[in-house]
Amino acid sequence: MITPVILCGGSGTRLWPLSRKSYPKQFASLLGDQSLFQASAARLRGPAYADPVIVTADAFRFIVVQQLGDVGITPSAVLIEPEGRDTGPAILAAAIHLAQSDPDGLMLVAPSDHVIPDRAQFDDSVTAAVPAALAGQLVTFGITPDRPETGYGYLELEAAPDGAAKPLPLRGFVEKPNADRAAAMLAEGRYLWNAGIFLFTANAILEAYENAVPGMVAAVRDAVTQANADLGFLRLEPGAWAKAPAISIDYAVMENARNLSVVPYAGRWSDLGDWAAVWRETQSGGMALWGPATAIDCTNSLLRSEVDGQTIVGIGLDDIIAIAMPDAVLISHKSRAQSVKQAVDALKATHAPQAESFPKDHRPWGWFESLVVGDRFQVKRIVVNPGAALSLQSHHHRAEHWIVVQGIAKVTIDETVKLVSENQSIYVPLGAVHRMENPGKLPMVLIEVQTGSYLGEDDIVRYEDVYART
Repeated sequence: MITPVILCGGSGTRLWPLSRKSYPKQFASLLGDQSLFQASAARLRGPAYADPVIVTADAFRFIVVQQLGDVGITPSAVLIEPEGRDTGPAILAAAIHLAQSDPDGLMLVAPSDHVIPDRAQFDDSVTAAVPAALAGQLVTFGITPDRPETGYGYLELEAAPDGAAKPLPLRGFVEKPNADRAAAMLAEGRYLWNAGIFLFTANAILEAYENAVPGMVAAVRDAVTQANADLGFLRLEPGAWAKAPAISIDYAVMENARNLSVVPYAGRWSDLGDWAAVWRETQSGGMALWGPATAIDCTNSLLRSEVDGQTIVGIGLDDIIAIAMPDAVLISHKSRAQSVKQAVDALKATHAPQAESFPKDHRPWGWFESLVVGDRFQVKRIVVNPGAALSLQSHHHRAEHWIVVQGIAKVTIDETVKLVSENQSIYVPLGAVHRMENPGKLPMVLIEVQTGSYLGEDDIVRYEDVYART
């Protein structure tokens, strides 16, 4: 069987304001009800696949487990990176972990934020790659280009592929080209987009790492062997992990390896790298509308509202991207979609919270969002998952008033424990030791009104926590 290794620790900004450091694009529902991460995991599920190994960041560990649970997938392991070091160390850690139990086992490495709607054709490409991978080849997958794209790296073949899904020799890697070079490569037909998807055995990729970057292997091996098991996660040892260089697998290994093969994939694919890519995947007749959006005399544009009850209206627009979030709005010419990172950098320079913080703050037990913030008061909506519980805690600077609007809350205040039903409320005095739980089978929703001299999230003293955050 093939073990999927799904990489989902990134925090890209090219889809800001929907994608932010605290809640990046792989966990967002960009194209449907499922997130990109859920769709990627579901694509790698079936008789040929074992339970996946996930490599992610500490901040996303509970999001990963919850989103997988929502689509009925249980990971075999979730490796927690102490810090992002690019794909080189991340894939190496997964290979070392898998080699402990099955050195000759196949591992299919895939990003968590790609769109591959042609599942059957993708499965055919993977099946075609298996014999080469079992023979010790490092197999990568190349996307047949349909335009002169300057945002992707390319794979150069010895000759143009004939359309069959079969392993072909790789001649070399090509960095992101300029427009003229991209057009020439498209016309020549020997070049494929580099998808960053790989198939190999654990032993084969470990040998390639040993030959190319033995120092990285020593550091990452220590990080894996000294990892700490924590609530079902495997936390890589931070000191050893910090010794591994931050480098992609392409630069670290692939560009120096000699046992490389490429399987062309001619089906639909997108890495949704910017809003122009989202427009291409969602447009109909040149227009892409999402949420409460209205277009009047508009062409080749994307209008997207992520807020229920907030309508976005475009009039006479051409080649425009307009994204409305509760706390930020992006308006850009479609040709400047790759420049969104400049906007994020500008916001960071002014310390604007919108640069990195998502309006919804996701926690192990659910999520909350601020509805109103004023002088000495704040109003939040809090959603607690079934069976989940907030920590037993107190505050030095604020009191809280909770109103349950959906479900039932089990509330502890000092020595008192009571159930609070819909349309009922309860007051939590300043300094009281308290906890909120959802004993029901449906999400519990409440409105929290905070009052006090300081309302920051760091005014929390935790005494007990089922998620080990004390």
